[in-house]
Amino acid sequence: MNSKRTINTNPLVSVVIPCFNQAEFLEEALTSVLEQDYQNWECLLVNDGSDDNTEGICNKWIAKDPRFQYYAKKNSGLSATRNYGIVRSNGKYILPLDADDKISPNYLKECVSYLEGSQQLSLVYGKVEQFGTRTGPWELGEYSYLDLLAYNMIHCCAMYPKSKWKEVGGYDEKMRQGLEDWEFWIKLLENNGQAVLLSQITFHYRIKDVSMITLMDKKSFRETRAYVLKKHADIYMENLYDMVMEKRKFEGKISNVSFLYKKLFRTIFYKNHN
Repeated sequence: MNSKRTINTNPLVSVVIPCFNQAEFLEEALTSVLEQDYQNWECLLVNDGSDDNTEGICNKWIAKDPRFQYYAKKNSGLSATRNYGIVRSNGKYILPLDADDKISPNYLKECVSYLEGSQQLSLVYGKVEQFGTRTGPWELGEYSYLDLLAYNMIHCCAMYPKSKWKEVGGYDEKMRQGLEDWEFWIKLLENNGQAVLLSQITFHYRIKDVSMITLMDKKSFRETRAYVLKKHADIYMENLYDMVMEKRKFEGKISNVSFLYKKLFRTIFYKNHN
């Protein structure tokens, strides 16, 4: 079967940037969007109830280039804010970008090229360079759905078709403590979804002393991960045998699998006895 697409070589890309008290970094993110080699984009800035100068910066940028759009709403968390922006987007493809991160000039072009080239692709993402309080590459490894079920191996700034977002119901707005990207990728890539990791660094992830991840304590992390496991228990059961075989083949590679096994069997027992 020929999986090549010849539909559109210049589709609109919607870059969605949730903004919550990141005014000091926001202009760096917006500059990285403005400097893209690929020009057919729109950028939706969604202010999630910030009390810093986010609105002033956004107003400056929408005056600078009409491709920037600004929306303000009450605070509702990252997932709800992303969904809010995506609902209002017009692009064929979505690229979420956090307000304190940056993308390389060729990122949109590379992602669109892959997505337009194969109808079987669900997601494209680039290699990562960390900057800020810690620098250096963030090693992700080649995409594997079994690995993804064990831990989040795809960063938040990956491009995917808006149609896929609609199919899976968007980001889970109940997840306000983190790991919302992981849960979204799990359902987006279910049923043999394919993902491509670009060979070059195209995403620049800012490391700060305080972030959503660093604020997440061990208990909250385990509870949130357990929520994902329970929500997708059927997917984990379907892939359990392959995950066991993968762990035996690469012992120690997936440190989270033991926890997942225990929690999964508790979940199944609970579902079958309640």
